[in-house]
Amino acid sequence: MAAPELAQTDPEGIEGVRMTWLNWPRSKVEASKCVIPIAASIQPIRPHVDLQILPYTPLRCKTCSAVLNPFCRVDFTALIWICPFCFQRNHFPHHYSSISQTNLPAELYPNFPSVEYLIPNYQNPQNFNPAVTSSPIYLFVLDTCMIEEELEFAKSALKRAIGMLPENAMVGFVSYGTQVQVHELGFSEMSKVYVFRGSKDISKDQVLEQLGLAVQGSRRAGPGMQKSGGGPSPVAGAGAGPNTGINRFLLPASECEYTLNSLLDELVTDQWPIAPGNRALRCTGVALSVATGLLGASTAGTGARMIALVGGPCTEGPGSIVSKDLSDPVRSHKDLDKDAAPFFKKAVHFYDELGKQLVSQGHVLDVFASALDQVGIAEMKVAIEKTGGLVVLAESFGHSVFKDSFKRIFEVGEQSLGLAFNGTLEVNCSKDIKVQGIIGPCTSLEKKGPAVASTVIGQGNTTAWKMCGLDKSSCLTVFFDVSSSEKSDPAGPSPQLYIQFLTSYQSSDGQMRLRVTTVTRRWVVGSEDLVQGFDQEVAAVVMARLASYKMEMEEGFDATRWLDRNLIRLCSKFGEYRKDDPASFTLNSCFSLFPQFMFNLRRSQFVQVFNNSPDETAYFRILLNRETISNAVVMIQPSLISYAFNSLPAPALLDVQSIAADRILLLDSYFSVVIFHGMTIAQWRNMGYQNQPEHQGFAMLLQAPQEDSQLIIRDRFPVPRLVVCDQHGSQARFLLAKLNPSATYSNAQEMMHTGSDVIFTDDVSLQVFIDHLQRLAVQAS
Repeated sequence: MAAPELAQTDPEGIEGVRMTWLNWPRSKVEASKCVIPIAASIQPIRPHVDLQILPYTPLRCKTCSAVLNPFCRVDFTALIWICPFCFQRNHFPHHYSSISQTNLPAELYPNFPSVEYLIPNYQNPQNFNPAVTSSPIYLFVLDTCMIEEELEFAKSALKRAIGMLPENAMVGFVSYGTQVQVHELGFSEMSKVYVFRGSKDISKDQVLEQLGLAVQGSRRAGPGMQKSGGGPSPVAGAGAGPNTGINRFLLPASECEYTLNSLLDELVTDQWPIAPGNRALRCTGVALSVATGLLGASTAGTGARMIALVGGPCTEGPGSIVSKDLSDPVRSHKDLDKDAAPFFKKAVHFYDELGKQLVSQGHVLDVFASALDQVGIAEMKVAIEKTGGLVVLAESFGHSVFKDSFKRIFEVGEQSLGLAFNGTLEVNCSKDIKVQGIIGPCTSLEKKGPAVASTVIGQGNTTAWKMCGLDKSSCLTVFFDVSSSEKSDPAGPSPQLYIQFLTSYQSSDGQMRLRVTTVTRRWVVGSEDLVQGFDQEVAAVVMARLASYKMEMEEGFDATRWLDRNLIRLCSKFGEYRKDDPASFTLNSCFSLFPQFMFNLRRSQFVQVFNNSPDETAYFRILLNRETISNAVVMIQPSLISYAFNSLPAPALLDVQSIAADRILLLDSYFSVVIFHGMTIAQWRNMGYQNQPEHQGFAMLLQAPQEDSQLIIRDRFPVPRLVVCDQHGSQARFLLAKLNPSATYSNAQEMMHTGSDVIFTDDVSLQVFIDHLQRLAVQAS
């Protein structure tokens, strides 16, 4: 019993891999009939209690470079191992001479499909500064075009973060408003700032020259640069090698904490005058470009994060998303659909190029946006995702969503995000398997080979990807194609298929590691074995990620119709029924939850973008694409727990009928956590019954969902918004929007006497949706 129970609580297991189909169809034709794509969700560096850390270099196949694993056939007498991917015979080196069936190295243990190698004597690439390669770099980029109160909140968060950094972590600081200021931290006697004009893009070479970091012989005058007030010319040091003098801008946290705190104390809001009826002149694009150049000049290839705190839309220079005139609104989804957003494509192209530069350097862009208006997350999305960056969207720098999320980046111990740097992922497959691509926080490395599919999904045309930033919950979706055209006999020479995921990365302490995960699955013919291996949760998340991807990439794509058609095809293929008899329709228990997932996905913020800004939609999709399967499922179909007198907290149906006057509901929709008090509960609370000794039970009832909500919030990144509301209150909409509208204005009278609620909507209920699905599934040929 222990193994199945563990599989339910930890479905990823030591592998960190879950697939839509546990067993694979043997031919391309059969694979196309499965409707749901063959895909794997992988958490490349997921921690696990049984993970073995091996302090030596791995053995690789001399033909395909796959790593020795438990599925290799081994001849212990001849000291030969046969690669399961290309069947190459490889000799063990001399130091493996003592191995036998009773003396196996850890990488051959059947219980360890995942192992991690410490790469000893890792050599830094040329031209990297050895003084900083082992330490992570944090370059903070702060927007000063905001009201004083917001700037104080942001400065306070930065001070706290700097105090939490490891002493050896390298720190740099850039502030910007109408212009960009690069602050020299290694010159404590006098504040020294390098100022860049915000209206003009500046190349990496110009950044190097003007910060005095250019390679000898390449010095020349560059536009967009101004001298700092007082002190020597900012370009006085130009002509030194690229590593000389970088410690003026990047210093260990222990050495520059006082200087940086003093600098933040003196920092004021941007003083550039704003004409009446105009927005602030904010040059976010140039600031990020300058910061990228600085990082590239000093520490290319070393783990570095550029952490931007943005307080409004970019209106100056490249990357602008809206004009300076306040009468021009920031682009909406309607504007994007009608191609009526004049800044959008140009800004996306700018951030695409910025993302490429960051990827070539191996650096990460994190964005913390706190504003009531949009700031440009929709445009920045490409750079954030390509580099594996983090993103948080909040209403204010004083809001707990920002403050607690920002703090989590620098936490250590159990609360640590497990941030890692400079990752690459490689995939090796059995002969008949091709890789279509990956949806998630990575960039294609354009590594061609026989395993590359002709059809591309996401980051494709490769079997290797760059992940500049990743953490212990980072998740990627790999799409596969079966290339075999005829049905081979699954009982033949190779009934098993093999896939190997190789993830190399730099841990937060600067150590290079290689995680090797090798999985095997079975080739099958016929639908019975397929059905038993269907993972409904993974399938729902894969369909959500694929629908979101298609909405962004395919013009005029109708996601609702696409999801409906695929669901009808799936039910028609795997359901049991008599043709044209909806009442006879039944669905195997392995598929029983999937229609409900699709119902909630159709109504979710990923498909229904109405009432969301492009920034919010981009934010939701970034997190959908990078989070674990269990978290992504909550985004698609929120969980609901009911609290009542004389009963333990229990899961409740995500339905309006779950609302009762004497009940408290706790809704977790990932981005927000809602505590909803029924009408009677709210009245008793307002009358103070919980403060009376004889009503301790009521006090405990009120406290229980508060404690449970804190458990959810504590372990989540970004920290969700907590909403505490009452039945019929204005914020009750946070709950009602997520519930199945089984009670609407059309049948309101039936519900009134139950103390439940009514949702005023034209959306169909789950029951109506299922009825229509059954009727259409039995008609499909």
